[in-house]
Amino acid sequence: MPVINRVADLHDEITAWRRDFHENPELLYDVHRTAGIVAQKLKEFGCDEVVPGIGKTGVVAVIRGRKSGSGKVIGLRADMDALPIEEATDLPYKSKVPGKMHACGHDGHTAMLLGAAKYLAETRNFDGTAIMIFQPAEEGGGGGDAMVKDGLMTRWGIQEVYGLHNMPGIPLGTFAVRKGPAMAAADRFIIDIEGKGGHGAMPHLCVDPVQAGFAIGLAMQTIVSRNVDPIESAVVSITSVKAGEAFNVIPQTLRMLGTVRTFKPEIQDLVEARMKELVGCVGTVDYQRGYPVTFNHADQTDFAVKVAQSVVGADKVDPETPPLMGAEDFSYMLNERPGSYIFLGNGDTAACHHPAYNFDDNAIPVGTSYLAKIVEAAMPA
Repeated sequence: MPVINRVADLHDEITAWRRDFHENPELLYDVHRTAGIVAQKLKEFGCDEVVPGIGKTGVVAVIRGRKSGSGKVIGLRADMDALPIEEATDLPYKSKVPGKMHACGHDGHTAMLLGAAKYLAETRNFDGTAIMIFQPAEEGGGGGDAMVKDGLMTRWGIQEVYGLHNMPGIPLGTFAVRKGPAMAAADRFIIDIEGKGGHGAMPHLCVDPVQAGFAIGLAMQTIVSRNVDPIESAVVSITSVKAGEAFNVIPQTLRMLGTVRTFKPEIQDLVEARMKELVGCVGTVDYQRGYPVTFNHADQTDFAVKVAQSVVGADKVDPETPPLMGAEDFSYMLNERPGSYIFLGNGDTAACHHPAYNFDDNAIPVGTSYLAKIVEAAMPA
């Protein structure tokens, strides 16, 4: 069975929701307008329970099927927050908020899950309970972790959890997924080097933190090339260097910022330890663990593939897509319950996090049908 007929009928309505969210982007946990609209619509749909304020500003809704004998509880998750980016499009529904835009498609994710909630609340053609999870602060705020710590999984007895993310470069009407590590763990580091500042014309009287920083920066590139097993994967990127302001002054201090991406805890540990060894007594390293690896469970991923194939056909689902070095805080939910995170084709568009990015509304019927069918297929009436 392809795209659900009722979902196709809802396409224009879901698109209107999506474009409203796009015009009014909100950041991190400050998603009060978006969460308010989500909660109101869920109540209008007739959901059995609508609870705001989970994980600060997240929203959870409960939809019970016509039957409940299976005792199964399936969670579906969408993220609501935007990015601190100035939009560079001429869309009629472009962001109205300076310096903020939905540059990652969370407006589409939220709208599609709302569409699935409306359909499921109307039909209830399943045996069990569906939990709709609308999460804040995916873009660096750890909203997934906050919702889990607020009792998301235990309060509603969620047994499995599923999510999706649009993916530019994957054709519309297709899906891609993989078992095991699908997206990387994301750590960050701050390196501070203390020197002895002075006149730029008298370097022999100074201890130059810039030269030390240059040496450390070059040495850090050997962590991946000379310390990590070539069969494994890791990224170490220095993304910011700050030292001094004047042409003729050797600065007192230098600070470097950066990110580390890995797929295995042992590689994560190796990178952190080696970085601290390289900096040594010259400076200090503040190494901060971030989002964990997004790990797709095998049985649930096999199930997700079958559901996706039922929507678009077997030839349009890639079950072995390469892992990505990007990170995703749905990982916190997958650490608590088995589930799977799938990519939905967004066509030939600008990349996520680009100021010209736009979610393609033609993907809505496919993504919404997938989410609804996860519930119906996992808990057949």
